[in-house]
Amino acid sequence: MNVLLIAQCDKRALTETRRILDQFAERRGDRTWQTPITQDGLDTLRRLLRKTARKNTAVACHWLRGLDHSELLWTVGDARRFNAQGAVPTNTTQRNVLRGQDQNDWHTGDDIHLLSALAALLHDLGKASLAFQRRLAGQLIERNDYRHEWVSLRLFEAFVGGDDDATWLGRLAQDEPTDLHDWQQRLQCDGLHADVQPPFARLAHAPMAQAVGWLVVTHHRLPVKPVATNDDGGPTRWLGTRDPNATAADLKDVLMRIDAGWNETPHSTDANDIEPYWHFPKGLPVTTAHWHKQASRIAARLLKLLGRPDRGPQHRWLANPFVMHLSRLALMLADHHYSSLHGPDPDRSTVPPGYPLHANTTTGGVLNQTLDEHLIGVARVSAEVSHAMPRFETHLPHLGKHRTLRQRTQDPRYRWQDKAAELAGAMRERSHRQGGFIVNMASTGCGKTLGNAKVMYALADPERGMRCAFAMG
Repeated sequence: MNVLLIAQCDKRALTETRRILDQFAERRGDRTWQTPITQDGLDTLRRLLRKTARKNTAVACHWLRGLDHSELLWTVGDARRFNAQGAVPTNTTQRNVLRGQDQNDWHTGDDIHLLSALAALLHDLGKASLAFQRRLAGQLIERNDYRHEWVSLRLFEAFVGGDDDATWLGRLAQDEPTDLHDWQQRLQCDGLHADVQPPFARLAHAPMAQAVGWLVVTHHRLPVKPVATNDDGGPTRWLGTRDPNATAADLKDVLMRIDAGWNETPHSTDANDIEPYWHFPKGLPVTTAHWHKQASRIAARLLKLLGRPDRGPQHRWLANPFVMHLSRLALMLADHHYSSLHGPDPDRSTVPPGYPLHANTTTGGVLNQTLDEHLIGVARVSAEVSHAMPRFETHLPHLGKHRTLRQRTQDPRYRWQDKAAELAGAMRERSHRQGGFIVNMASTGCGKTLGNAKVMYALADPERGMRCAFAMG
C-alpha cells in the first residue's frame, strides 16, 4: 500500500518522530513522508511511534488508494490536531464563530418552557392554606385529607372559571395584580361543598388550562384511581398495582373522572377537620406585585403562542405526550432543586422580605423559603431547565475513535458483525434524518452485544462519537 504520513509534532517530539519516520519513508517536506509499505511494516512503524510518543506527538497516516481518494488509517498522539478525515486546520480559534448550538429543531420548545414556567408559579398555591401552614409549624402531624397540589389545582380552576384560554390568559397578563375574588369566589371545596365536579371536566373548554392543571396536580405524583375496599375489610386496591378488575373501559375519558380521591384518600368527614384545607387567612401570593409580574410576562407569551396557526384555541395540549412529559420533567426538577436551597444561597431568588406564608422547612423544622420566593424561584429554574434541554446531549460524554469497535473480527462466526456495521455506516446520514428501528435476534453466544455496539458506533457521527444505553437482562 502507498501511505502518506503527516507529523504535527512540537519540540522534542518532532525530533524523535522524524528519526523514526526517516527509517521507513522518504520525506516530501519538513513534516511529510510518503512510501509504499506492507501491512507488517506499517504495523511496526505504528508500534514504534506509540512506544516513543510524548504529549506533543501527533502523527496521521493516510492510505493513498487512488488518484483522488485517500483514507485516514490511524493517528498516534494528540488526535485533536487533526479532524475526522486527518486534515490539518489552516488556523484555529477558541471563539465560537459558528454558534451552531444556538439554534435547535425543537418545534415545541416554547410550549415546554412556557407551560412549565406558568405551572411553576401555580404549583404550590395550596400551601397557603391554614392546614399546610399548621403542618409546617408542627401543629398538624396526621395524614393529609387533601394534598396541597390538589388545592392548587382547585384554585387555578376557580381562576379560569368559564373563560376560554385567551380570556383567562388576558386577565393574567393585565398590568395590575388580580384580587382574591377571581381565585376564591368559584372555588370548589372538596369535602365541604355538595356536588363538586371533577376539575378537568370543568376545564374542558380551555385545553391550555387543562394542560397547566395537569402539571400542577402531578408535580409530585400521578393520580391513581382508588378501588373500593374489599367486603372483608381488606386494604384498598389501586389500578397502579394491577387491579384484576381493571378493564380497557377504565381508560376511556379517564381525565374527566379524576377527583380528590385520585390524589389522596380523605380519612375524615368532619367539616372542622376539612375546613383548614380550604381556608386562606393570609391570602395568596397571586396578589403580590412580584408574583404577578412574572405571571403577566409568561401569560403574554402564551397568548402569542396561542395565536400561532399551528396552535389555535382548540389545540389539544394534553394530546402531545412529548410536550407534557418534558414540561413535567422541567417542573419537577426545578421544584426538587429549589426546595433543596437554604440559607444565603446565591441561587435563591430575591423577593421583598416579610411575606407571612412559607413553602418548606429545613432539617429540624426551621422555616426556610417563603411561598412567594419558592414559586418565583421554581419558575426561574424550570425555564433554565427547559432552555438547557435542546443542548443537553452536547454536554454528555461520547465514545469516539474506539479501536475495538472499528477493527474487523478474526473469528468467522462473528463476520456478520462487520457486515452489519458496514450496512449501518451506509445508512448513517439517512438515519440521522429519519431515525431507525433495528431488531437483532440471534441465539446466545452469537455476539449480539458487541455486534449491537458496532452497529451503534457505525451509525453515530464520527466527529462526535457514540452515545447509547444498554439494558442488560
